[in-house]
Order: sequence, then C-alpha cells, then structure tokens
Amino acid sequence: MGEKINLYGFNNLTKSLSFNIYDVCYARSPREQRDYIAYIDGQYNSERLTKILTTLTDMIGAKVLNIAKQDYEPQGASVTILIAEGSMIPAGSTQLAHLDKSHVTVHTYPEYHPETCLATFRVDIDVATCGEITPLSTLDYLIGSFDSDIITLDYKVRGFTRDVNGHKLFLDHEIRSIQDFIDPETLLRYDAMDINVYAANLFHTRMMVKEIDLQNYLFKTDAYELPPKQRLEMTGNLRREMIEIFSNKNIF
Repeated sequence: MGEKINLYGFNNLTKSLSFNIYDVCYARSPREQRDYIAYIDGQYNSERLTKILTTLTDMIGAKVLNIAKQDYEPQGASVTILIAEGSMIPAGSTQLAHLDKSHVTVHTYPEYHPETCLATFRVDIDVATCGEITPLSTLDYLIGSFDSDIITLDYKVRGFTRDVNGHKLFLDHEIRSIQDFIDPETLLRYDAMDINVYAANLFHTRMMVKEIDLQNYLFKTDAYELPPKQRLEMTGNLRREMIEIFSNKNIF
C-alpha cells in the first residue's frame, strides 16, 4: 500500500472482497455425478477450508478471534472466522481491543444437473476488513487453493475516514482494477473482463479459463478411450456451461 496516510483517529473504511469460484466436471452417468460430488465434498471439507482461511488471515496480518465451522449433509461445508487487526489485550478485569473486528467466511455448494452429465462445485468466500487491512493481496493464494474454471470477484470500499487535517478519505489505497492485484502469469490462463463503478468504489472482475483439456474434466474416465466425435461434443458442452456461468445468464 506504500507510505501510510496520517489519519485523525481510527480508519473507518470497510473493505469487502467476495470471491466466487466454479469447478466444472463432466460425469458420464448419475453414479459418476454422485461420486464426483462426494469426492469434491471430501476434498474441501470444513477442516481444509479452515486451514485456507487461517492462512489467508495470516497473510493480511490479522488475528483470529474465533472460528466456527460445519460440514453438512448431504454435501457442503462452511467456515466463519472472526478476525481483528490487533490482538485482544487483557488489562485487569477489562478487555481492550482494536475496534476493527472483521470476518472471513467460506461456503461450498456442490451440485449437478439432473438431466445432463455436468456437475459443478461452487465456493463463495467473503472477506470483510476494517482499517488499513486490504484483502486484495490474497487473490493469488485463493485462486491457487482451488481448481478454478470460472472466477467472479467483487471488491467494495465503504464509508470514509479523515486525515489529520480533517479531509475525508473515501479510499486509502490506489486501485484501477482487481486484475492489477493478480499475478500476470495467472491472468494469461483466463479471459477476463471488468465492470467497475469508480464513483462508488465498486470493482468487479470475471475470469474464465481459456483452454479446456477434456481429460482434466472427466471423472474416472480416460478421454482417449472415447471416440473423437464424442470428445468434441463433450468439450462443447463444457464450454457452453462455462460461458453461461461466466455471463451470469442462460444463453444456449
């Protein structure tokens, strides 16, 4: 963030990052769909998600105050972590703390289409911080922690703070695009587009993987055992599914 701004009192800005990823799979039968859902649900259970979020908390320099986690039946998991920029400091019978408590949450949504061979695993992560902490530095870590075919990112800065001269600040760091905070090597693998509302300090980025290697999307199946025509059809179905998720609308 560069040189720190001298503020009058506390930094009241709230910074919220919403990170949604989608992993798409082509399962050729209802049995394979169920097996995929069970597999991915086990891979991203509440214990592993907690490790991801606690690492994220360390990366932004925050302290964990409380962790709540839960696995669900038939599938899905969620974790909520209460964080603060400074740790709780006991002072006699009184507890003193920074007034910058924030939170990190994650929820998973494994699902499959009842009439097609497509299954989708969605992960929603929300990071809300208050004060100087910004969660944008964690994007490469989050993208690398999941198999991300489609990614949607929303970043919003709310409220205002004041500098020592009383001047209101509605943004305390430079930002033009969320993409500027993602490794260029990562961006090369995706088609990306921005929808930003600069007057509202609202930034939105969508990303969709460019190349589809069918083998990476099959569950318990060797792509080269399938006829070329079938491989082409399956790849087309995968791409259409991704385009609709990326576009946030039914197209085909």
